[in-house]
Amino acid sequence: MAEPSYILFHKSLLQCRSLGARGGRAFGRNQRARRARLTPPPEAVPVPAALSETTAKAIAVLDAQFPWLHCAEKRASRQPAF
Repeated sequence: MAEPSYILFHKSLLQCRSLGARGGRAFGRNQRARRARLTPPPEAVPVPAALSETTAKAIAVLDAQFPWLHCAEKRASRQPAF
């Protein structure tokens, strides 16, 4: 196979720019063709409204349901008090 260096070497600046532009147009054309073949992305589904229960409300419900776990979320410090 012939050496491909003849494509870029021994060319004027104008010829090199023309080669680059031709490659850019081909790349753009291929990209547009590739995008046209892709299936369109699914429509965005609106996010449902978040539940209005807060962490504090959830803790209060659990404390009422399980009284022996009251204040279990508060960790005792392991450092001795001075």
